[in-house]
Amino acid sequence: MLDPLFKPSSIAVIGASRTPGKVGHEVLRNIVNSGFKGRIYPINPKASEILGLKCYPSVLDVDGNIDLCVIAVPAEIVPRIIEGIGEKKVKILIILSSGFKESGLEGAKREDTVMNVCRKHNIRVLGPNCLGIIDTYTPLNASFAPTLPKKGNIAFISQSGALGTALLDWAIEEGIGFNKIVSLGNKADINETELIQELMDDDSTKVIILYLEGVENGRQFVRVAREATQKKPLIILKSGITSAGARAVSSHTGTLAGSDLAYTVAFEYAGVIRVTTTEELFNLAEAFSTQPIPQGPNVAIITNAGGPGILATDACEKYGLKIAPITASIVEELRKKLPSAASFFNPIDLLGDASAERYRFAIDTVLQSQDVHNALIILTPQAMTNSRETAETIIELKRKFPEKPVVTSFLGGKRVEIAIETLEGGKTPNYAFPEKAVQALSSLYRYKEYKFSPPQRDIVQFEVDRERVKILLKKVADDGRATLKAFEAMEIINTYGISTPPLQFAATAEEAVTKAEQMGYPVVMKIESPQILHKTDIGGVKLDVTSSDEVRTSFYELVGRAHIFNPRATILGVNVQKMIPSGREMIIGMNRDLTFGPMLMFGLGGIYVNFLKDVSFRLSPLSEEDAWEMIEETKAYTLLRGIRGEPSSDIDSVVDVMLRVSQLVTDFTQINEMDINPLFVYEKGGGCLALDVKMTIKPE
Repeated sequence: MLDPLFKPSSIAVIGASRTPGKVGHEVLRNIVNSGFKGRIYPINPKASEILGLKCYPSVLDVDGNIDLCVIAVPAEIVPRIIEGIGEKKVKILIILSSGFKESGLEGAKREDTVMNVCRKHNIRVLGPNCLGIIDTYTPLNASFAPTLPKKGNIAFISQSGALGTALLDWAIEEGIGFNKIVSLGNKADINETELIQELMDDDSTKVIILYLEGVENGRQFVRVAREATQKKPLIILKSGITSAGARAVSSHTGTLAGSDLAYTVAFEYAGVIRVTTTEELFNLAEAFSTQPIPQGPNVAIITNAGGPGILATDACEKYGLKIAPITASIVEELRKKLPSAASFFNPIDLLGDASAERYRFAIDTVLQSQDVHNALIILTPQAMTNSRETAETIIELKRKFPEKPVVTSFLGGKRVEIAIETLEGGKTPNYAFPEKAVQALSSLYRYKEYKFSPPQRDIVQFEVDRERVKILLKKVADDGRATLKAFEAMEIINTYGISTPPLQFAATAEEAVTKAEQMGYPVVMKIESPQILHKTDIGGVKLDVTSSDEVRTSFYELVGRAHIFNPRATILGVNVQKMIPSGREMIIGMNRDLTFGPMLMFGLGGIYVNFLKDVSFRLSPLSEEDAWEMIEETKAYTLLRGIRGEPSSDIDSVVDVMLRVSQLVTDFTQINEMDINPLFVYEKGGGCLALDVKMTIKPE
């Protein structure tokens, strides 16, 4: 519980200063001016009084308990004062000071020292290197942000203190209200996951928004976020969207799965609404903080100008909303009072001379329809337009239909400025352009779809020989290898119930002949080298080999090509595999993301997978519904269903393979990457076969 952070009964400010402009002075002044009703203890051994408050040399000189300590002293001093804070049994620290791990090795050591002492005394820490916190309900401003925002129901968590200050200043200018604002800083202890867990049960919070640069424990974050989004919307602006690129990848899956994609997949799974700009972050926050969740996707557009109405209509299709049908009875009602030149079908154009009363009649009539779930009211300032009166009318009607989201787009500058202020004051968000308004309505509806969809899905567990796989993977690790040989990878997926054509390894040409004759011609021959994973790139595969002489010739040919391609490569020999009939070529793969764990991929396979990029991703473990959704998201699904009279493929068997791969990579965390490519899929009832498997494990 973080009550001492948001609702402390007493606060000590260590480093309180008499000098205006210093952090220790500004924080103390902010606490006092915020109207905080608890006890405030400035800590400064060189002062007797600051801002009319008695000053104390240290926290140990304070009579009574201290719930929250705000530290605003140089980083070098912080480790020395922590022991005293521990003796005082302070519950939570906010360390504003910079000069910790963000500053380099010495700072990181200093942060470790501080955290070791805090853990010893069971002290929780926000920061270091943070802005502090604001709670407009307590009320409390324990930060060095210069202004207390308007009281509202938006909780804002920011990993960047500087950006948080800038965004807060902008939001205050826009009149957006908050209940809590938290700066995370270095996240040495309290992080975004714990704060989300706290805020999802906070009655004063209607929507949680975050600016994040990264997440440490991705699996825990996803679990908590998934639980939170069943209660209230979670909107995140994630920076650093380019691929980290720090770790070399060897599989197709790893190549296609950048670090930012992992966040996208994780956020979608957890029901997080991801935005890409700060404007979008607050646009959606305002919509969620003021509007109900819609019952459906149908939007009524009411405007006094045709062009913006058409733009809004296009935006509805783009963002997955529908233009609400206007029934004959509604049209008949509208005709009674609207000019004959008006447009009575959605979008409803009231014409340029539309008065507030005309808007009132149209909005009231249309919102009574059960087919209308949302309304977008557009106004352009004409010579005869009374924008303020129209704004007041919209607010009045919004109260009459509290179950339906109503947003506006009053276009223009000075001529609509007062009207926009009126709308904002009446909890009706206005957007500068119709497309932004539609985007906000779309997010409201998408959240509704997620919230009322089943959050938990059953994970199938297959009976498999885990001990056999454990032995195989240990042998690879004991050999000091990161890459499995083809026959090792094949045996592992066989153990998990995934079918493959017969395959045997041959170190010599004569051994290859023996293996080929044992399994019967024709065969396929593939070079085996830990340095050559994509064999077709170098001509390292020979198809339809039909005789012993051809096996010998192919063996030396493949080895020769491999040496030319990579003279330093270790050529172990070749794999001889039974030639099988062709099927639809698919790929199933896994890349273990450093933050979120195993990410599974499905898509169109073969040699063009990186070029076509017809793939979808999900976090493991998969449910059967997840697997089907992955398949249906790709163009490959159309091929598998059959096109131009072709028979449908055995999609059920593909789903089975995906679930077995999901269980494999969940069971064995040392598996780092894997591709089954191609997976030959046959006609319905014919199953599928994994022809080639690449698998790597984490190096010891």
